[in-house]
Amino acid sequence: MKNYTRLDVLKDAKENNVRYIRLQFTDMLGTVKNVEIPFGNLEKALANEIMFDGSSVQGFVRIDEADMYLYPDLSTWLILEWESTPSGKVARLICDVYTTEHLPYQGDPRYILKRNLEEMKKLGYDKFNIGVEPEFFLFKLDDNNRPTLEFSDLGGYFDLAPIDGSEDVRRDIVLEMEKMGFQMEVSHHEVAFGQHEINFHFDNALEACDNIQTFKILVKNVARRHGYHATFMPKPIQGINGSGMHTNCSISDAEGNNLFYDPNTENQLSNTALCFIGGVMKHAQSFALVTNPTVNSYKRLVPGYEAPCYISWSDANRSTMIRIPATRGNSTRIEVRSVDPSANPYLAMSGILAAGLDGIKNQIDSILPVKKNLFKLTETERKKSGIKNLPESLYEAINLFSESSLMKESIGEELYFKLIEAKTREWDDYKSKISAWELEKYLPII
Repeated sequence: MKNYTRLDVLKDAKENNVRYIRLQFTDMLGTVKNVEIPFGNLEKALANEIMFDGSSVQGFVRIDEADMYLYPDLSTWLILEWESTPSGKVARLICDVYTTEHLPYQGDPRYILKRNLEEMKKLGYDKFNIGVEPEFFLFKLDDNNRPTLEFSDLGGYFDLAPIDGSEDVRRDIVLEMEKMGFQMEVSHHEVAFGQHEINFHFDNALEACDNIQTFKILVKNVARRHGYHATFMPKPIQGINGSGMHTNCSISDAEGNNLFYDPNTENQLSNTALCFIGGVMKHAQSFALVTNPTVNSYKRLVPGYEAPCYISWSDANRSTMIRIPATRGNSTRIEVRSVDPSANPYLAMSGILAAGLDGIKNQIDSILPVKKNLFKLTETERKKSGIKNLPESLYEAINLFSESSLMKESIGEELYFKLIEAKTREWDDYKSKISAWELEKYLPII
């Protein structure tokens, strides 16, 4: 994160011939929105004077209180190299949303994460570190540039060209991200045909979420350049693996020490880490609505496709919801494997952090790690071990979220009720639709 001043931004824009600036923010559902301004209005934007109509944005204000201000976060100044043209460049500033009283809007997802990070700091911690592993599919476009369900390639896990026919797309995405200063980790083909994963370096939670939003936009733009449609839909195709966004978490102090690491315990996990795990497991059913927010999310969370279904943890077992990667020292972390890439990252990380902090504050003991393959246990065996299920539908997730006082507190009343209302409408719309499965199953025989 760079400490730009207003003069720094103006100077950089002039020197790099930036002609347009996208003032970006994120709505309740995780969709990136923007107001675009010409360079001539940049000084006005940096003075927090650009307004927009909040009543037209999902999860924002009512029509009788529509005007809202965009306050650019100067540390997010970024020239979008992939949008550069001979006539000039395009840059972006990620903004916080403010009311006409010039107060932070309580329903702004980015502000909600900031508020949860402040709660963490009150407990004496400095940073909530996040590293994500977003997966996505590439599908071919038809003659009218509409997405099909035809895979971009027939590659499998870690395959290379020519079997992996999309290697050049991934490489272009990585190159564009490096141009913008991202520290890239790895990129590779995933298990399913046309499925890919690109990982970038961990960061503090706020910057990590900003990076996720930028990454998703870039992936879609580069894919379109190659004639493909990129989707972060969790389960676009039945019968194969879906796409997750495994989320690696740790907490550090002001000196940068990883507080999840303790060299003197059997598994080198600190009591702080174990209590954080305990909190995440206790509230996993409640925060599923923000980590798995769509009807389609729950088509991924089924046995047999590597996605977790059961609330448990292990230091190696990939059938559990939480896994502890083998590295220790400052790289000690927990991996929450249930999160999917359709999530609004600011809300998802707020939910996970609030759950983990509740575990620390109340010294919630996590149950013993699970060594067995949970997919091979019967329901009776899992219940006997005290292992609960993640929600099996959006409907169940809505109900569990709405019953949680912790989620109401961490998300804030402004967005908590709006999210429940919007997701209930989504479920009602879904359950009234007649599916192809129903027609195939019942039409010939009833």
